[in-house]
Amino acid sequence: MEGWKSGEYFTIPLFHLSTAKYLVYLKYRFTFARMIIRKIKTEILQLLDEFPAVGILGPRQVGKTTLAKEIAKGFAQGSVYLDLELPSNIAKLSDPESFFQFNADKLIILDEIQRMPELFQVLRGIIDQRRDEGKRSGQFLILGSASLELIKQSSESLAGRIAYKQLPGLTLTEIPDHQHHLQQLWLRGGFPDGYGAKNDHASFEWRQQFISTYLERDIPQLGPRIPAMQLKRMWTMLAHNNAGILNTAQLAAGLGITNPTARKYIDLLEDLLLVRTLYPWAGNVGKRLIKAPKVYIRDSGITHALLGIETLNDLLGHPVCGASWEGFVIENILSELSTNAQAYFYRTSAGAEIDLFIEKGNHRFAVEIKRSLSPSISKGFHNGCNDVKATQKFVVYPGEESYSAGDGVKVIGLYDFMKYVRD
Repeated sequence: MEGWKSGEYFTIPLFHLSTAKYLVYLKYRFTFARMIIRKIKTEILQLLDEFPAVGILGPRQVGKTTLAKEIAKGFAQGSVYLDLELPSNIAKLSDPESFFQFNADKLIILDEIQRMPELFQVLRGIIDQRRDEGKRSGQFLILGSASLELIKQSSESLAGRIAYKQLPGLTLTEIPDHQHHLQQLWLRGGFPDGYGAKNDHASFEWRQQFISTYLERDIPQLGPRIPAMQLKRMWTMLAHNNAGILNTAQLAAGLGITNPTARKYIDLLEDLLLVRTLYPWAGNVGKRLIKAPKVYIRDSGITHALLGIETLNDLLGHPVCGASWEGFVIENILSELSTNAQAYFYRTSAGAEIDLFIEKGNHRFAVEIKRSLSPSISKGFHNGCNDVKATQKFVVYPGEESYSAGDGVKVIGLYDFMKYVRD
C-alpha cells in the first residue's frame, strides 16, 4: 500500500482502478467508517428497544446506511436491508405484507423511504398486529433523505409507533484529535467522503459532484419540477447570505421569480435537510424585535463548494468567512441539544443581538460566536442578555482554553461548549 493516503480514490471513477487498487479502496472506506463512531448510535439502539420502528433522517451521503448496517450487526436474529432505489429490492416488496411477515423475527432496514411513502400504511398494520402478539419494539429501521414533512406527504402516519432522529454530518465531538482537525472539518464540512478526502482539492471536487447529483438526479426523483440551474442559483444566493436575515423578496428579485416560488425553493432545500432557518426568540421584552428568520446552509463544506472556496486560505480571505464560521458553530451545537431544548437567535432594531439563544428547562444560554482567538464582546450582546434575562452567557471561539471575560461571561472553546450543553 505504498503511497496510500487518507481518502485516496474517493474522487476517482471506480472503473479506472485496477482490481488490487479497488480492493484497497474498499478496505480504506471500511477502515475510515470504523474510525468514526457516530454518537447517535447509542440513541438509536435505545429507541429500538422502546419503539417498533425508528427513522433516521439526513441528507444523502451523510452516513445513514453505514450507521444502520453497523446497528444491525447487534441483532441476534439477523437483519434484512432493502435499498428502495434498486428495482430488484423494490420487486421484493410487490407484496410488502407477505415480505414483512416472512421476515418477522429480523430487523428490516428500509433505505430511502421517501421513494415509497405508501409503505407507511402497510407498516402501520404490521406494527399493530405484532403489538397484539406481544412484540412491541425493534422491528423496522427506516432511513430517509428528506424531512419528516416531505416523507409524510400522502403517507400514513405512524404516530406513537415510530421515533425519528436526525443524523447530521460529522461533528467536532466525533472527530479524533478534534482540535488539530477543527479547521479541516470547518473547511470541508461533515459529509464523511468530503471530510475524509486525501486533500482539499479532492474534497472540493467531491462536494461539487454532490451538489450536481442532488440537483440533476435526487431532487427530480422526489417529484418537484424545478429547473436545476435555477435551484442552484437559489442555493448559491443562500450561501452568499449565510447567517443573514432571510429576505425572500430580495432572493425572488435576484432570480426573477415570484415570492411564493422563492419560498417554495427554500422550503424544498430545508425539507432536504440542506438548509436551516433559525427563528427569532419572541418573548415579551418591550423592544422592537427582528421577526424574520436567519438562514444557514447546514453543511459548511457545501457552503464553500457553492462559493468556489477550495482552500483554507481562500476561505480566510472571503467575505463569507465569519458567517460560515457562525453557521458551522451553530450546527455543531444544535447537534448536541436534547429534545427538551429550543434554539433561537435574538436581535432588536436598536442593535441588541445574541447569535444563539438556547432555552433548556429553567436555563437560558446566550451565546456569542467569534472566530478570533482573542474575542471581544460587543455591547449588543450584553444588552441582549439583559433583555432575555440570560442565566448563563458564553462566547464560543476556536481556542482550547476557557476563561472568564467578566460580567458573568465565559469564553469557551467549541468542543468544550458542545460537551457542556449536552450534559
